Parts: sequence; C-alpha cells; structure tokens
Amino acid sequence: ANLQNKLFDKPSEDAEPEPEDEVEMPLPDLMDTAHYFEQAGVGLGREETFRIFLALKNLVDTHTLQNVRFWGKIFGTMKNYIVAEVEYREGAEDEEGEEGEEAEEAKEEEEEEEKEEDDIPKPDYKPPPKIPKEENGTGCNKKTYFVCNEPGTEWVKLPPVEPAEIVCARQIKKFFTGDLNAPVISYPPFPGTEINYLRAQIARISASTHISPVDYFKFEEDDEDDSDGEGRDSYTLNVEFEPLRIDELTDPSLITWVHHMQHILR
Repeated sequence: ANLQNKLFDKPSEDAEPEPEDEVEMPLPDLMDTAHYFEQAGVGLGREETFRIFLALKNLVDTHTLQNVRFWGKIFGTMKNYIVAEVEYREGAEDEEGEEGEEAEEAKEEEEEEEKEEDDIPKPDYKPPPKIPKEENGTGCNKKTYFVCNEPGTEWVKLPPVEPAEIVCARQIKKFFTGDLNAPVISYPPFPGTEINYLRAQIARISASTHISPVDYFKFEEDDEDDSDGEGRDSYTLNVEFEPLRIDELTDPSLITWVHHMQHILR
C-alpha cells in the first residue's frame, strides 16, 4: 500500500501549470477500455485497472513518449509483471539508446580482454555467425516495452529482442519468477536472463494475437508498394472505417478479422 501512495499524490500548488494542447495526450482512457472488457467477462477489476492507469501516467510523465498502451499482465511464481507498450517521440529514443549501447560495448570489451588473458587451449569449433537484431522501430523491435511488478514500483525498460532469443524461446517452457535478473535454466540453453526471456515471449505473443476487424487499419501511403517482398508493417487508423454488425464480428469463419502485425519468421 505504501508503494502505491505516491500514485495518488497531487502536484504541489507552487508547480507551474503545463501548457495545454501542445502535444496530444499519449495515454488512452484505460478505464473506458476496461469497461468494454468487462462486458465480455474479462479484465483485472476496476480498482487494479485504475492503479495501473496511474502507473502508466507516471511513465508518461518521466519519459518522452508519443503513444502508450497497457499491453497486459503476466503472472509469475513470486511476482507478476505489468507490461506497457510505448512509442517514443521522434529522436527521444536515440538519446536514451546511446547510453545503453555504450554500456553494452564496454561489457563486450571486458569479455574480450578476459578471453585474451586466458591461456587455456581453444577448441576448433566455430559457432554459426550471430544473426543481427532488428533496428529499433522495425520488425519485432517496432515497439518498446516497460515492465513493473506492481503499480507504484519502478518501471524497467526491456532491451531489444534478438533472433537467437526468439528461436530458443520457441523451444522451451518456463514459468516466470517476477525477477528480471533470474537465470533461465533450460535446454537448449537460453541466451540471457529472465528480462530477455520476457521480451522474447512478449514479441511472440504480440505477433500472434494482435487482431482487428477488416479495414479498421490501413497501410500508409509510403508503404503501399510491397514489390520488394519484405512485407508492410506501417499502418494507421482508417478514419473511413464503418463498424461491422455483431453477427458479422461473431461469424464462426472469422472472415471479418485480420492480423495487423507481421508474423515472426521461422
């Protein structure tokens, strides 16, 4: 309860009011969305949903974000994960990403130095070349994800997912613990800790379950030509979309529903 007290803190009266309508509010009305989920008999309950909404608002206040969406909740054996899907404003992610890249490069240099100091004979086996990860804003790394264990705790940014992590995540089944630094003991060995395993499973779930009614989204004009065969992953809300009837949406053939995210290649 003490952790969640700060979610309800009001800004001080001395604080300068923020300019209105300069930037569109990136956080949607989560309570309104939860209402529709309740009509289908699913959801987290109004009280928990409101606490998550306040936690997402704190995330918006501390990062330069263009869009924020409550992705979902993943249960763990010790703690759970609240997952937020975000998009940075143009140029904002590059500034935060530079610090992370410098830390990774320093770590790789340390590992290389340790290998050079080791005089143990090396085997002739050479592992296959590492498949590079997709750049931020493309493919499985199109979105950025933050997680926290419960509303009021610190949001942690998940690293970009790499192909090797997705390949291994498809072959193993592990319970989440709620600790991002927990080792993932499995066979085949997973290349990372729980923070990487969580990110890989989020990518797999997103690619398989994001659906929408036909024509609800449309491709951007610059993305209309698919002659290169790489697929189109940029879409926008279709303002001319006309809602379908209930009997059409509930058709057992599901012909009125489509995936609006690309599948992950095998």
